[in-house]
Amino acid sequence: MTDPVFFAPSRRYTASEVANLTGANLVDASQADIAIEALAPANEGGEGALVFVDGKRNFALMQALKAAAVLCPADFANRAPQGVAVLVHPRPQQAFAMVGRLLFPHAATPGPMTGETGISPQAYIDPSAHVEAGAIVEAGAVIGPDASVGAGTVVAPHAVIGRSCRIGRDGYVGPGTSIQYALIGNRVIIHGGARIGQDGFGFVAGAKGPERVPQIGRVIIQDDVEIGSNSTVDRGAMSDTVIGQGTKIDNLVQIAHNVRIGRNCIIAGLSGISGSVVVGDNVTMGGGVGLADHLTIGPGAKLAARSGFMSNVPAGEVWGGYPAQPMAEAMREIAMLRRLARTRKQGDGNG
Repeated sequence: MTDPVFFAPSRRYTASEVANLTGANLVDASQADIAIEALAPANEGGEGALVFVDGKRNFALMQALKAAAVLCPADFANRAPQGVAVLVHPRPQQAFAMVGRLLFPHAATPGPMTGETGISPQAYIDPSAHVEAGAIVEAGAVIGPDASVGAGTVVAPHAVIGRSCRIGRDGYVGPGTSIQYALIGNRVIIHGGARIGQDGFGFVAGAKGPERVPQIGRVIIQDDVEIGSNSTVDRGAMSDTVIGQGTKIDNLVQIAHNVRIGRNCIIAGLSGISGSVVVGDNVTMGGGVGLADHLTIGPGAKLAARSGFMSNVPAGEVWGGYPAQPMAEAMREIAMLRRLARTRKQGDGNG
């Protein structure tokens, strides 16, 4: 259950309102006025809570539900206990998330940490910078020369926005974040501790050791991107590093110089993308994925967690392993190794 100290519901919703908002079907119209004011996992529930149940392995949860209402697929509907409002939806988790954003809007979009509005007197803003009316700049934040911040954007304590950077509207720059050499779109969320636009890792062998190659590109972050805490996005060497619209990046992800990531990608934590990689639209990367430089990942590809990639991945394919290969081939190799191991063990026993 959510803690009302941190996340109080915006208001109560009725089961019929949830049905109308999500497009769900309320099975029993007499339960239309059941009040919903909390979210909970299905194995916990609670008074006034909305839960969701989906997937065959969770089917058994239906009979023991203790909740105000449940979102579930049609074939689960007749298993709910008496008194629980059943809301049938083809994608229960998606509908549940939508209700969550309405109940707890401050949990969906970060807000000011100090509760300040406008520009804090403890912030530093260069006289040549432009901060639109409606932006919030909290104590300790720094906005450099010729930078701009759009209306509705929150710049959290001790964030630093460098010279000539552009931050769009209705975004969030988390505490301790640094942004330089970057152009950032609208509704972009950058969580605390992220580093955007620092030098790429560019060196060339010299007579006395590695010599730096100047990194003179930018970072371009398009609308509706989210970047997790302590992730890094290096600026380009001579071309730009680009993150496409709607892409979501987890915590502790490294994106190197000249990388180009398409739209609506999902990149899980601890992944590392080497220089000049091109990632197509709608790619999903599991946690801890590693990509060698200059690879191309085709649109819609799925990369399994903890996999290491040294080859291009065609569009729409599922790859995994170390080194990564098509998942079907990886599974066949694993099966073969298991058979060999069993054969070896049986042979040792007979000996």
